[in-house]
Amino acid sequence: MNALEIRHDLGTSIGVRDGDTELFRYVYRPDTVQLESPKPYISPLRTRAGHVVSLFRPHDHVWHKGIAWSLPHVGEENFWGGPTYIHGRFYVQLENNGTQAHRGVVALDGDGGAATFSHDLDWITQSGASFFTERRTLTARLIGACAWALTFDTCMTNVSGTAVSIGSPTTKGRENAGYGGLFWRGPRSFTGGRFVTGEGVGGEEIRGRRTEWMAFEGRHDVTDAQSLVLMVDDAANPNHPPQWFARTEEFACLNPAPFFSEELTVADGATVRFRYGVGIADADASAAPALADAVRELLARPDATAAASA
Repeated sequence: MNALEIRHDLGTSIGVRDGDTELFRYVYRPDTVQLESPKPYISPLRTRAGHVVSLFRPHDHVWHKGIAWSLPHVGEENFWGGPTYIHGRFYVQLENNGTQAHRGVVALDGDGGAATFSHDLDWITQSGASFFTERRTLTARLIGACAWALTFDTCMTNVSGTAVSIGSPTTKGRENAGYGGLFWRGPRSFTGGRFVTGEGVGGEEIRGRRTEWMAFEGRHDVTDAQSLVLMVDDAANPNHPPQWFARTEEFACLNPAPFFSEELTVADGATVRFRYGVGIADADASAAPALADAVRELLARPDATAAASA
């Protein structure tokens, strides 16, 4: 099995390589404008064969950036980007686009079999108030000959001085728009692709269903190759199994949304933890169940559950 290599661009980003292929770049200190709620993001994201399976800053939603931990309703603040949904007024641009600000690197480790990056962040509102501190850990591992996995682990501690409720446009009154959490935006060519769950394949009717994992099968322009992007929700996450905000028409996206139809209230001083596994494969829908099993096994490893809290 090939060894993974981490390259660190000090103060801005890390890249993880599998031989000549950069599997992903994690930009932890972006130059994002305030309106788009500055936050770390993963882009580009590639399969081991080098196919790009992410989209950065699409013109229809410029705050979508590959894979990002994005929350649209944190109290009255927006850590998603762009306008805020207000029932009866639809989307309104407010002065509430917060920032997930990198504070410091905690760990950077590549031992060949895995590549790990951990850092601390501060969640700061547009008006300058501190809402959360966070410890975030990303770990990449290879799976077999044509797949790899990324585990995403976040511990968020409420430092606002009061309880904070985290929700979605659906909890605010918009039907079937419960997005928020770990959000993946796929390439333009993936539009019209297929969702895969343990129950089979499907399309737009999948949105809002509860399931432990979901994959997206997409096809690339030029090469006509197929790729698979899969997300697994850890069994210990709040509201597991989550409802999914998933789209294939208009654009491709996957989002295990823990706040889809129910707010989560975090008491002042309390810490909430979320963990996810993301599988990336040069494969079609038939490979999804085996990939889900492999990613689930990685989430269950003792070394994958030892991330320190913020």
